[in-house]
Amino acid sequence: MNNNGDLAFIPLGGTGEIGLNLNVYRCDGQLLAIDCGIGFGGAEQPEAEVMVPDPAWLAERRDKLLGLVITHAHEDHIGAVAPLWPQLRCPVYASPFTAAVLRRKLGEAGLMGQVKLITVPLGGSLQLGPFGLRFIRVTHSVPEPQSIAIRTPYGTVLHTGDWKLDPDPLVGEPTDEAAFAELGREGVLAMVCDSTNALVEGHSGSEAEVRRNLTALIRQLKGRVAVTCFATNVARVESIALAAQAAGRKVALFGRSLRNAEAAARECGYMREVEPFIHEDDADDVPDDQLLIICTGSQGEPRSAMSKIAADTHPRISLGEGDTVIFSSRMIPGNERAILRMQDELARGGCRVMTADDHMVHVSGHPARDELKRLYSLVKPRFAVPVHGEWRHLQEHAALAREMGSTPVLVEDGDVLRLGPLSGNATPEVVEGVPTGQLALDGERLLPLEGGVLGARRRMLFNGIVVASLAVDQSGRVLGNPVVSAPGLFDMGDAEPGQIADELARAVTDMPPALKREDDTLRDAARTALRKAMGRRLRKRPSVEIHLLRV
Repeated sequence: MNNNGDLAFIPLGGTGEIGLNLNVYRCDGQLLAIDCGIGFGGAEQPEAEVMVPDPAWLAERRDKLLGLVITHAHEDHIGAVAPLWPQLRCPVYASPFTAAVLRRKLGEAGLMGQVKLITVPLGGSLQLGPFGLRFIRVTHSVPEPQSIAIRTPYGTVLHTGDWKLDPDPLVGEPTDEAAFAELGREGVLAMVCDSTNALVEGHSGSEAEVRRNLTALIRQLKGRVAVTCFATNVARVESIALAAQAAGRKVALFGRSLRNAEAAARECGYMREVEPFIHEDDADDVPDDQLLIICTGSQGEPRSAMSKIAADTHPRISLGEGDTVIFSSRMIPGNERAILRMQDELARGGCRVMTADDHMVHVSGHPARDELKRLYSLVKPRFAVPVHGEWRHLQEHAALAREMGSTPVLVEDGDVLRLGPLSGNATPEVVEGVPTGQLALDGERLLPLEGGVLGARRRMLFNGIVVASLAVDQSGRVLGNPVVSAPGLFDMGDAEPGQIADELARAVTDMPPALKREDDTLRDAARTALRKAMGRRLRKRPSVEIHLLRV
């Protein structure tokens, strides 16, 4: 197709799934990216803790990429900027708080001197090629979230990002409904909108209500109190800290992301009423009834502060009988098992565990159905494009949009949705597909999920690994006894590894002399013999490695 005369929406991540948000708009051949976030592996990909969208398609066209705009500072929208930017190499635009968070991430990655990071004032405007961007203030569980009205020659598209209608958000101002109404009067071609809570009736609730409940709840607790929440939910962190102050407790932060978010918040003028937090090294010296800690790890992340506390492996703090842990967060789909296991470990250690299921300690940052209906009544988009959710969320959102008078169009990652030009009563349609995928963020490496490294890790996870060390002379005669190690398959004192080592030695001894003269052929033959020996005993196919030493 001729891409030089159209407007298209191309989701590369975050549509039909939770997290991994990466969206692209194409207008007259030029590209604009919005958000670049991470996701979690969960039970389906236990070999990959953190994942990012595969940017290959976009990276191949980075000469057309005018910029990357970040709607807000949550990890599922900002967390992949640092690992993926070296492939995109474009300017990055963000609000003051989001830019402050991003600067710290880029600094940790050694990229701060390379990335052109441009701070956009709240409610500001920006022209990037054929894209005229107007930023509209919304509320969410993070400071300074913004929707983006994208004006193009083919019509205006509203990209909502994450949002809700909170009349009392505590940090920042309420959603600018007047700006949305103004857009509606001008005419909106399409609204690309958050679907996370499309199944939830009513209203998502207010941060002010959570603050009142946390204050009352924490005041009556004895012993040590720990609260875990999303690090960038500055209003929530502030509410917890103020509730602790009212109860006569000192507050310590545990977790690097919390400390980074606090620094960014104070840099931007937030949290002025909150006393300085004590250092985590000093927390253990505070009397139990006078201490509250705020920690990372609400989603059960293995290396987080709360996971270490639950496992009683944290080097600086411990919780037990008489202490209370409050989960001031929701479970992101896919993380349920890890979170419940962590909560069970805390309860087993004697802690009282409180969650949003039994106490009013959390409200969602996403719009429930009444809020969605309100936004549709203001914006009146001709077409609705549900994003940011799994398929059931998208379908329910589409039904609601139809009820509100908009024509819904369902897409998923990789679809190229042509939004314009449209003639007469034509509807946007998917005109092509582009390659998408996910990469595992493994330390500082990006690895394909189906590649050799993670494939081997997955096989080792389910079938185990066997390593044999074998010494031979120049003719291939076995010297000494091979050593076989099979962690996760045999206990240290089991006889089987020694027996398998003897089998391997006999198998190598019986091999033809010509085969044993070349290291590669001998190694392959020994690997086959070891695999057969393991199969006879365990009826499994573990990963097999041979360390061959020729002397």
